[in-house]
Amino acid sequence: MDDRTADRPLRPHSAHRGAFSAGWDGSRVTVVPHPADPAPSPILGTFTDSLRHRARVARPMVRRGWLEQGPGPSGRRGLDAFVALPWDEVLDRLAGELRRVKAAHGAEAVYGGSYGWSSAGRFHHAQRQIHRFLNVALGGYVRSVNTYSAGASRVILPHVMGSLEGLFRRNVTWEQVERDTELLLCFGGMALKNSMIASGGVSRHVEPGAIARARARGARFVLVGPLRDDLPPQAEADWWPIAIGTDVALILALCHTLASEKLHDRAFLQSHTTGYPRFEAYLLGKDDGQPKDARWAATICGIEAPRITALARELATRRNLITVAHGLQRAEYGEQPVWAAAVLAAMLGQIGQPGAGYSYAMGAMGHYGRRPNAVPIPTMPQGRNGVRAFIPVARIADMLLHPGAPFDYNGERLRYPEIRLVYWAGGNPFHHHQDLNRLRETFAQIDTLVAHETAWTATARHADIVLPCTMTLERDDIGAAGTDPLMHAMRAVAPPFAEARDDYAIFAALAARMGVEEAFTEGRDAEAWLRRLCETTREALQAKGFEAPGFDAFWERGELALPSVPDDGGPLRAFRTDPLANPLQTPSGRIEIFSERIAGFGYADCPGHPVWLPSTEQPGAQCPLRVIANQPATRLHSQLDFAAYSQSRKVSGREVARMNPADAAARGIGEDDVIRLFNARGALLAATSLSNDVAPGVVQIATGAWYDPLPDDGRRPLCVHGNPNVLTRDLGTPRLAQGSCGQTTIAQAERFDGLRPPIRAYDPPEEL
Repeated sequence: MDDRTADRPLRPHSAHRGAFSAGWDGSRVTVVPHPADPAPSPILGTFTDSLRHRARVARPMVRRGWLEQGPGPSGRRGLDAFVALPWDEVLDRLAGELRRVKAAHGAEAVYGGSYGWSSAGRFHHAQRQIHRFLNVALGGYVRSVNTYSAGASRVILPHVMGSLEGLFRRNVTWEQVERDTELLLCFGGMALKNSMIASGGVSRHVEPGAIARARARGARFVLVGPLRDDLPPQAEADWWPIAIGTDVALILALCHTLASEKLHDRAFLQSHTTGYPRFEAYLLGKDDGQPKDARWAATICGIEAPRITALARELATRRNLITVAHGLQRAEYGEQPVWAAAVLAAMLGQIGQPGAGYSYAMGAMGHYGRRPNAVPIPTMPQGRNGVRAFIPVARIADMLLHPGAPFDYNGERLRYPEIRLVYWAGGNPFHHHQDLNRLRETFAQIDTLVAHETAWTATARHADIVLPCTMTLERDDIGAAGTDPLMHAMRAVAPPFAEARDDYAIFAALAARMGVEEAFTEGRDAEAWLRRLCETTREALQAKGFEAPGFDAFWERGELALPSVPDDGGPLRAFRTDPLANPLQTPSGRIEIFSERIAGFGYADCPGHPVWLPSTEQPGAQCPLRVIANQPATRLHSQLDFAAYSQSRKVSGREVARMNPADAAARGIGEDDVIRLFNARGALLAATSLSNDVAPGVVQIATGAWYDPLPDDGRRPLCVHGNPNVLTRDLGTPRLAQGSCGQTTIAQAERFDGLRPPIRAYDPPEEL
């Protein structure tokens, strides 16, 4: 299949941001979105100039200190020069280090880090490749659970509503919204930049059209959040610029109005939920003497009491859908808004109706609001992990800083393992994690950090061994997602850059050095694996009577249609129809408004029903502004931040921070000024954009600008490029989930009038 040349027509490919065709002229990529996509993602533009950028890792590199002094803790990570070595020598050294760590400390001393976003391909999926390798070569590794995006919700929701599949992917669809929904109450909105992305890919971006058609039919949208453009203009939304972190207070007030005015669906609560009386006692103030009414909430969230009561009454009379964005649960008590919104929907009694009820995170990714496929997609097997130890993904710094320390998680008392080697492939913790200056110190504690990387990200700069790997356009693969009705042939467009190799080739070579090559490869090269992985899908299609071509026919055609399950509302529709015959996967089989199980954990920060718990980090004289560190509109996370499309939205090369004009004027800040945004954890430089779409008292700056600390600036260096995670708290959500709290923080802003430091984020490190 390796027929790559510089002179050929466009070839089919796919990415997390959409399906497309691409061509290569030797220096630039031509990208043409899939013809069936009604609203292609502009982020596809990041591919055009990225394949030969100076930021690419060209050859295997080893940090000088590790090479000269051997494995061990080092404060030089991120500062040292690198030495280029031949592939064979680097692989020999790495295999030796893996053997040393396993022999001296066991497989439980290895953390297998990866986050799965490096490619939409089902074979060249770095997360599965590294986990398969570590399982085969070492017998296992310390793993992570959950995600930075949904760390709290993925733990609380199974307690409250059971199956996540039923809530996320077999519930309310965009077709139902177009046809049935009358009122959409969106906590945190449904920003199109987020739904443009889906892990594994998306061939049709339907969200803009669905929102426009729903609005044209008469549906009303209410956006609760500090950013007006977290719903697109076609929604014509009623904007409620709530004080950040106070959504639970507003939700409780809506619930209070429903209960006190007897507008709640008491029959549904009786037949489909458990624990409502205990929640109502709290709601009405019988427990603490404070009714959670609209006047109480107004003083907390900044929304007038009459508006709150009016909305509650409207919800009770219209077919409504309640959504909660991921961002709300990426906060100190992130479980609470997710749970409280589910309770509000239960009180309204519309859960399970078409286009109504509760659809957590609809619009947060391209997966949600779509029908799942009726056949499995190709999936690379990972084997068995023999190590039981794990951490919630956002607790990596705590693990490395406090080996052996106890921590709570979802009712269990666990201990952090003692990690000596971190092996990262296909991810960048210097994007996802919080308090990056602390993370930098954290990585100084281990013996060895290994990274497979396409480019010189901050993770690569802090690694001891950096192995250059191919980008998605430089290899053949299969693109597929569990909610997309097309499987794509991802045909290589360009040859690999310099000495870059596929992750599979790297792991196969390492496996050979460790005596487990046959177990890892099963005697297959990459093409043979592609053929094998496709066979599972082909067999399922054939068994269901659908067209099931062989691999060669699929590869030549470029795509294959996959059937979807019916739009029948899934488990929640069946539960609504007959809760006894179709119970939820909760202890009671019902929606758990009060959870005996959670109450039994004894967590003061997450009791047995939703409660109002104000953040312990509040604006004050030193840091009066709230900072929102949300997802970018010009790239996927931090990927290809160096590409021209991502650069096109920066100002003088720096990330843009949006402010309300009144906040800017009070500080003498103008449009396109450079500001210093700072708090006790760190500081950054960013350019400014003034907008009334940002609520007063708020600064919005997207994540993903590559961490670029000013050299020799002490333990809390200034990031001159504008990465907001130098400001965010490395704090877990309550002990139930231990998720990320990285969505918001507090800071002060001032105009930066000094000499502007150059941006070095994309320059390769010094090479010896």
